[in-house]
Amino acid sequence: MTTAPASAVWRRLQPHDRAWLMQLATFAEGGRIALVGGAVRDALLGHTPLDLDVVVEGTPVLKVAEKTGLPLTFHPAFQNATLSLPDGRSADLVQARRETYPEPGTNPVPHPGTLADDLRRRDFSLNALALLVRPDSEPAFLDEVSGLRDLEVRQLRPLHGASLHEDASRLVRGARLAARLDLDASPQLLQQVPDARRMAPHTPRLWAELKLLLQEPRPGRAAQKLQQWGAADLLPGLNVLEALDSLQESGLQVPWLVYAAAVLSASDEPAALAARLGLGERPGALLARARSDTYYPEDTPEVILRRLLRPDSYPPLTGRDVVALGVAPGKAVGEALSHLAQLRQAGQVRSADEERAALQRYLAAR
Repeated sequence: MTTAPASAVWRRLQPHDRAWLMQLATFAEGGRIALVGGAVRDALLGHTPLDLDVVVEGTPVLKVAEKTGLPLTFHPAFQNATLSLPDGRSADLVQARRETYPEPGTNPVPHPGTLADDLRRRDFSLNALALLVRPDSEPAFLDEVSGLRDLEVRQLRPLHGASLHEDASRLVRGARLAARLDLDASPQLLQQVPDARRMAPHTPRLWAELKLLLQEPRPGRAAQKLQQWGAADLLPGLNVLEALDSLQESGLQVPWLVYAAAVLSASDEPAALAARLGLGERPGALLARARSDTYYPEDTPEVILRRLLRPDSYPPLTGRDVVALGVAPGKAVGEALSHLAQLRQAGQVRSADEERAALQRYLAAR
């Protein structure tokens, strides 16, 4: 246990979050509470933590949660509680535990444990840091697995040699984290990648992590991490994802559905991939619209994706354009647009100007 980083983490917390944590420590009545995981990691990186995860040791979580008076949802299987904070955020209170895996890839089985056990069951060392909050003294920093050293050198290290074998979804979670925080994979992580790839089909949580990857600020960076680590086969479409990242960096807002549709565009079985990722029908429908010749306004998701998948595409003539060229409103407009669509599908027109010339020939022939 060390105290030097404790004050840095404590100062980074919002004042009302510090007060709430002190209140929890009082409610523990002889037990211990600790802020853990991403909040501690992010505070040490200079950010203000907003997502609060708290481990409770030595007293029932539900008892502590109920004393707060906040709305809560209790999860009896793991003895955890999710609290609704006054500012609209949620916070998780976790009963200190250790975990075992009956079979690799399956959900772990929880067992009562200590705070140290709880930190050692986590995915990566820099997520196993904790701030022990005490009602009668200063907070203390806990580093059971040398996570602070890894954070200082920006390295992502799993906690033991079978970590990615037990839960292959940790590989994708690690790629998300590495992309967001600019981390390098440790040699221990890289050694476990082949095993994680073998276990991927047997790990349902991996698909949920891949869906979360598509909702990262820069999904292309995370997919690139998977490629660098030798796991590019987990998610197709890297080139398109990176191109979408570049568009975001130029100032264009790209919805996550565009990233999801881009991944489907690179798959031989897009419907099956959408089902595995739990994407629903919207990304596939977006992909179909992007591949069509239907007109959409500039910077819509359809046009953003179309320009990447079909770089030679152009805005086709609309009914308004056809009327402006002399076609009377009504049935004739639809017939003219249908004629132009047939020419596009046959590759006989390749620009709006060629469409106008073709339309003029069509009208002259009629």
